[in-house]
Amino acid sequence: MRATTLLGLVVGLLAPVGASAHDIWIEPSTNLVRSGDWLNLSLMLGNHGNEHRDFRLASKVSAGDQHLSVMGPNGKLLDLTPSLIDNGYTPQEGFWSARFQPDTSGMYMAVSTLDKVMSYAPVRDIKSAKTFFVVSGSLDKVAEKNPGFDRVLGHSLELVPVVNPVTPFGAGSVMKVRLLYKGKPLAKSKISFIPRGGELRGEVDPAYEKMTDAHGEAQLTLREANTYLIAAHVHDADAKGKGYESIGYSATLCLVVPGLCPCCIGG
Repeated sequence: MRATTLLGLVVGLLAPVGASAHDIWIEPSTNLVRSGDWLNLSLMLGNHGNEHRDFRLASKVSAGDQHLSVMGPNGKLLDLTPSLIDNGYTPQEGFWSARFQPDTSGMYMAVSTLDKVMSYAPVRDIKSAKTFFVVSGSLDKVAEKNPGFDRVLGHSLELVPVVNPVTPFGAGSVMKVRLLYKGKPLAKSKISFIPRGGELRGEVDPAYEKMTDAHGEAQLTLREANTYLIAAHVHDADAKGKGYESIGYSATLCLVVPGLCPCCIGG
């Protein structure tokens, strides 16, 4: 209880990330793939911390800074960074993507991180991104229980699903996440649930944004079949180091929400 109270005091010293903030996210081509088949994982960059809460791209992760790994059902990480392909004609255009062909059934988590002092401002950006997909031996009969979605990776700012984001999951499901800041639940922080094609408005859009509770948790019913970007930000104005006078943290989850639950339609 005391740790939670102290963290609540810390939150008062933290503010939303300023105008220099950009987020990374990983977008899967599907959230369900048959064993031995393939999917694309795209590493993208947008400026949601700049209050542009949408799916629009804003430049691209710089060459040399891009990183992508996949954690399989066994909990081991596979580095896909050497497989990333540049999908832009210029250094600031497009995004990175990698083709992944899994053969073991279960829950997979794709992960990317970035820690860099920005050249255009004395700010250090620490970013994390996740997405999830399930590999199944059959697409007609998908197992309901696929553990591993709630693994905590220890990112400075990390979004962790409280409910399985793939099975069972579909349009109309409640998505609940926990926000961790340096390993502890972060209360009174805004979580944005951004649907593709939508753009959130105002300081807090009540239709798509919620504040975390004392446990660092927030939830929203994802009513439409769509791709959603869940994002959170923290700005530590007192953090200083070589080349920077503050730190901006961001964490994202990108989820594909199908119209029908994949494990509820096979009979």
